[in-house]
Amino acid sequence: MPPTAQPRPAVERELTIIGEAVNSISRIDPELAARISHGRKIVGFRNQLVHDCPAIIDDTVWAIADRDAPILREERSALIDELRRAD
Repeated sequence: MPPTAQPRPAVERELTIIGEAVNSISRIDPELAARISHGRKIVGFRNQLVHDCPAIIDDTVWAIADRDAPILREERSALIDELRRAD
């Protein structure tokens, strides 16, 4: 069961920012972007949030925040560590 609807806009904003970042990475460094799990889906969800937000189901937003965001956070940390070591 999702929390109250009040924090949903903040969560959607964060997901939009993440989608923008993944989209930018895919343009700048497609090889790096290919290492991000579900990168295309992340960008697609960002587009859906921005252009068709009323069609988004609350449970979808909360499932992504709860299930997928922690995985992406781990991947991000690993990629940043790897890039730092390469410098």
